Amino acid sequence: MTEETNPTGTTGKKVSVTSVDTPGGTDTPTDPTRRRLLGGMALAGAALATSCHSSLQRGTKPGGAVTGSGAAGKKGVSSAALDAALREHIRHVVVIYAENRSFNNLFADFPGLESPLAALKPEQYRQIDRDGKLLKELPPVWHGMVPHKQVVDHRSWHVKEHEITGLPNAPFVLTAANGHPLPQGVVTRDLWHVFYENQRQINGGKNNGFVAWGNSGALVMGYYANMDSSFRLWNLARQYTLCDNFFMGAFGGSFLNHHYLVAARPGRYPGADKDPLKRTLIAQLEGDDPTGILLKEAPDSPPSAMQGPPKTAGSTRLTPDLWAVNTMSPPYAPAFSTDPNNPSLADPNNLLTLPPQAHTTIGDQLSVKGIDWAWYAGGWQLALDGGGAGGVSKEFPQSPNFQAHHQPFNFFKAFAPGTAARTAHLRDGGVGDIAKTNHLIADIEEGKLPAVTFYKPQGNLNMHAGYSDVDSGDRHIARVVDALQKSALWSHTMVVITFDENGGWWDHVAPPKGDRWGPGSRIPALVVSPHAKRDYVDHTIYDTGSILRFINRRFGLDPLPGLVAREQAMLQAGGKMPGDLTATLDLG
Repeated sequence: MTEETNPTGTTGKKVSVTSVDTPGGTDTPTDPTRRRLLGGMALAGAALATSCHSSLQRGTKPGGAVTGSGAAGKKGVSSAALDAALREHIRHVVVIYAENRSFNNLFADFPGLESPLAALKPEQYRQIDRDGKLLKELPPVWHGMVPHKQVVDHRSWHVKEHEITGLPNAPFVLTAANGHPLPQGVVTRDLWHVFYENQRQINGGKNNGFVAWGNSGALVMGYYANMDSSFRLWNLARQYTLCDNFFMGAFGGSFLNHHYLVAARPGRYPGADKDPLKRTLIAQLEGDDPTGILLKEAPDSPPSAMQGPPKTAGSTRLTPDLWAVNTMSPPYAPAFSTDPNNPSLADPNNLLTLPPQAHTTIGDQLSVKGIDWAWYAGGWQLALDGGGAGGVSKEFPQSPNFQAHHQPFNFFKAFAPGTAARTAHLRDGGVGDIAKTNHLIADIEEGKLPAVTFYKPQGNLNMHAGYSDVDSGDRHIARVVDALQKSALWSHTMVVITFDENGGWWDHVAPPKGDRWGPGSRIPALVVSPHAKRDYVDHTIYDTGSILRFINRRFGLDPLPGLVAREQAMLQAGGKMPGDLTATLDLG
């Protein structure tokens, strides 16, 4: 029989339920235009100050105490005094950028949350079908939860499509068919995490379209159990600050969110509409509005989520007005292709090669001010040498499995091969967890980190479903934090640990209304520092751009135009500007 479940419970053994009928209903998708204010708006006059004055925010001690705290934990602290304290206490900012996990997937019922999963009512989690009617049950996990057979914790794991079916329309703990919780060391199948579909999944803040507009069936609603006893980031969050209203900067996937982290806007592909082949990259939308989000569906697209994933009419990598929103290749090696005449370049004739970008990045802003910075990419040199996928191991999952679109600065002309900026700032993170092979850890131990460090772990250590597991990435990040805590740098260091995007996993908290590009779904973010508030959950609204806002404030940088546009859009939508992370600190 099919067992009933609650939003936070396991369901034990699942038995296939064949009925796909859905009850009547009027829960139709919300008008998507309400979520968007045109990105890239003209910024006439003086720009808004970017997060220089954080409003009073509420936070929670996991033990249950609610506290009121402004920036850096002091009520009434002046902006000048806070800036002076930041200069005195925070001399190194380290951003660790993991992959593809929603907040619910990893921290669903962490103590002290503003909106814990266990407290949800059915109307806050039930999913609708593509016709807007409530699903009676969840579809199968298409192609199986664990399609690659693996041995983890001395047990074999291989969960096929037919083994988990008939799940109630609710969140569920990730388990095998026998009800045994899925270990964090198992690599699950991947899930869609793409620009247009993510907006349909969010559905105006209802978050009830994740199943209908995903490609993995029920899997989007899964989350991990027993995190308090086995997840290292959970323990770090208990010691320092967890942000429970932190949203990915842009809708969709890794490519766009990496660009948002460094430039607060997408790249562009000028002239793509003039070439018949390149034109195939442009999304086909319903209607004539290039800013729309409703994709034309293929004629054979299944009408119901119970029958399979939706199918679109063509590629969706570019918007009709030529913004690059889904995965493209950098123009320089390591890339998706190689120029036959110059191995340091991508093949310019490859459709996926994005032309070199020239807009301003956070790296440019730091360099103008003379602030030393670097992006450490795990597996970078191996990828340049041609071993980026299986250079260490070709067995599943491959290692280091470098992803070319995860190095956003490699898309920019300012960091082209042969430039001094590339040599100075685009660094090889090495591989593995020890200083002998991992160059970031080596530089930490030698006290040589720049003032601002971005770190992208190698693919098999970044937690991305499909080719990485949670445990390996969790262990790796904890190792980096441990190295920092033992280093001479620690007393003046602030570490931000977050994820590029949700990876397609469901989350129930509505993103604030912003601009055309985001914010997207809620993701985990931790602030770890000797100056971070201890045992604290910060309920301030943040997005990926909040990392840039903090860097701007600490180092006196001018805001990138995309940050200003986002803040204006959020204010015009009746919300608040995202915070600058100073509310996570106690500098007293």
